[in-house]
Amino acid sequence: MASSALAKPQVRGLLAKRLQFHIVGAFIVSLSVAAFYKSAVAEPRKKAYADFHRKYDSMKDFEEMRKAGIFQSTK
Repeated sequence: MASSALAKPQVRGLLAKRLQFHIVGAFIVSLSVAAFYKSAVAEPRKKAYADFHRKYDSMKDFEEMRKAGIFQSTK
């Protein structure tokens, strides 16, 4: 009968071992998500803003708005 009995589960230190595993996993996942966001969202957004400001002509835009009648103080 003694050979068919189940062994006692390890209880001492189980929480610390599981927490260590999950903390390392969470750290790796968070770093990978941050790297993905930077490459997929932040860099293209910075490039789009840089392209816009490189090509933007404020005087041309002002003249178009003035001709459209948006401003009341300029004719």
